[in-house]
Amino acid sequence: MKRQALYFTAPGQVLVREESLPAPAAGQVLVQTLCSAISPGTELLIYRGQFPTDIPVDESITALNGEFGYPLKYGYATVGRVAALGPDVAPAWAGQMVFAFQPHQSHFLAAPEELLPVPANVSPEEAAFLPNLETAVNFLLDGQPLIGERVAVFGQGVVGLLTTALLAQFPLNCLVTTDYYPLRREVSLKLGASASLDPTAPDALPSLRAVLKADSFYAGADLTYELSGNPAALEQALAVTGFDGRVVIGSWYGRKHANLNLGGRFHRSRIRLISSQVSTLTPSLGGRWTKTRRLNVAWRMVRQVQPGQLITHHFPFTEASQAYALLHQQPEKAIQVLLTYENNDRETGW
Repeated sequence: MKRQALYFTAPGQVLVREESLPAPAAGQVLVQTLCSAISPGTELLIYRGQFPTDIPVDESITALNGEFGYPLKYGYATVGRVAALGPDVAPAWAGQMVFAFQPHQSHFLAAPEELLPVPANVSPEEAAFLPNLETAVNFLLDGQPLIGERVAVFGQGVVGLLTTALLAQFPLNCLVTTDYYPLRREVSLKLGASASLDPTAPDALPSLRAVLKADSFYAGADLTYELSGNPAALEQALAVTGFDGRVVIGSWYGRKHANLNLGGRFHRSRIRLISSQVSTLTPSLGGRWTKTRRLNVAWRMVRQVQPGQLITHHFPFTEASQAYALLHQQPEKAIQVLLTYENNDRETGW
């Protein structure tokens, strides 16, 4: 049979190509895609040609093995329905709705152990948020917020907003967020932020410090997350973090470099910089936490947070180039963009 697959072919260019797909082999299933979510932070680095060339595409996702370079199939938030079974696959998989860490494509082959059944009370659109909610869960595991702490989150893209939604469930002293775009700041407040500010405003730092309610007991944020994807934000994050505070760096900068002033206040403040990346778990929790446990928490958070409220645009898969152009040229108008596969509700024949 034939399938359609999205390829990043050059900076600013994506193409949907038709390619052959064999029948499922022993131990494989064929999945028809229903929808897939674009991850703006990571995928725009690829779209803009800002990806690094010295690391693998992904070290934990089988479908994304290989090196960065054009042409490249990418994406990792796909929801579909099992349409055909290969030999030696349990019949119960037939018709199952599943999530998969797979690139954007209309059909794909996978072993059942690479698929996650979607809970019965979760829609395909909300299931597509699973990897970003898993990332948000990972940020909280790494940052370990405590009761009564002051927390700042820089960047309110999809992952930043989901992180804010999870942090808002904690009994914090205050939760302040920042983002360039009014739409995202508005949504941030709805999700539970105490305040959401524009980091480019002339009085951004004094305003952040004021909202964090510095007092004689402790000045600054106890815990700060840098999730904006902008290296310049890391300097601001350090500036508002208090003595012995933690800064969790969840952004992937690609080839962009952060220029930091580490010779002044930082040197005496014992601020801890924490690298957080969802492909691994912090070793300090490794004895009690596994990826499966973390994913189970993420599924519960999908039901609790109801992330479908963050979807601002749907694009047919064949119009994917318009979706990326929107995210690149008019990011102020978009939060989560979903690709839909309208023709995949029909039966697949062999």
